[in-house]
Amino acid sequence: MEHRTYTNAELNRLIDEGNLSEASKKLFDLQCDDWKLCRDNYQQLKNVKIKEFRFGSYKIKAQFNPGRIISTSAKVDPKSIKERKCFLCEENLPPEQKGIIYRDSYSILVNPYPIFPVHFTLTNLNHQPQRIIDTFPDLLNFSKDLSKKFTVIYNGPRCGASAPDHLHFQAGNKFFMPIDDEADLIANEFGEVVIDNEDIVALAVDDGLRKFLHIESLNQSQITEFFNNFYQVYSDLMNETQEPLLNIVSFYDSEFGWRVIIFLRAKHRSHHYFEEGENQILVSPAAIDLGGVCIFPREEDFNKLDETLVKGIFSEVFIDKSLLNQLIRILI
Repeated sequence: MEHRTYTNAELNRLIDEGNLSEASKKLFDLQCDDWKLCRDNYQQLKNVKIKEFRFGSYKIKAQFNPGRIISTSAKVDPKSIKERKCFLCEENLPPEQKGIIYRDSYSILVNPYPIFPVHFTLTNLNHQPQRIIDTFPDLLNFSKDLSKKFTVIYNGPRCGASAPDHLHFQAGNKFFMPIDDEADLIANEFGEVVIDNEDIVALAVDDGLRKFLHIESLNQSQITEFFNNFYQVYSDLMNETQEPLLNIVSFYDSEFGWRVIIFLRAKHRSHHYFEEGENQILVSPAAIDLGGVCIFPREEDFNKLDETLVKGIFSEVFIDKSLLNQLIRILI
């Protein structure tokens, strides 16, 4: 299959030099120049409304972003997935959309319905299910190769991925999500050590809103080995035959290596999503929301939001303290 790419000298030079962050930013600029829908949606993003709530040493932001209504309200049940065309497959992309081929396996595409100021979908060239146990090294590679400018995220197939049938990651501006800045502070304040040696440090964290693992390592094989072990333990603990509910944020720094945050989920959506009439809150938390930027595509929901509602939504979608403690005991 022939994939659509730009014949742009500067873009190709950056790709040849291995400067993937700058090449991706150049792709973004070219797409905004050439693709009206993309340009308009990023322009509108500059006018979104923001709220910010403090929870002790960290913050949670809320964004009123009507452009995300399709993703937030996406039907991801098997019947709905089967009946629609896959919007990440090459043959179904908009004619204006072009990408950068990455390691002969993925296409870096500008997301035309953004949350980040610069937002990419990192799409596998093959139509295969969203599944992290086989592709965790790809997540690490992406986060290292894009690390000058971007953080990389993964949403599980039952945990916020609007295309659970097609493997993909996302990338967006570093430090846009509060967790990028605050993760180490939160882990130091609320974390319990799971493993700590010269190759890897992992802590289990309960910050009052979220339950997650915070993993740091310069060694890719060590962090992958730890993840594979965690995945099996977590699957067994949650009684899952499918992928357990999780979201991941992967951040890379040349001095300190990878910092991977694994959010531990109990459910995809809180009861607020399924209420009727005025009681409904259309919110579908995924990695970006859990990273501290909660997306609300309807203004009436955004206007209702306060600290109590944030706590209510988060408390439902994360595992409880007892499960976190069980996970810690098994992993130690």
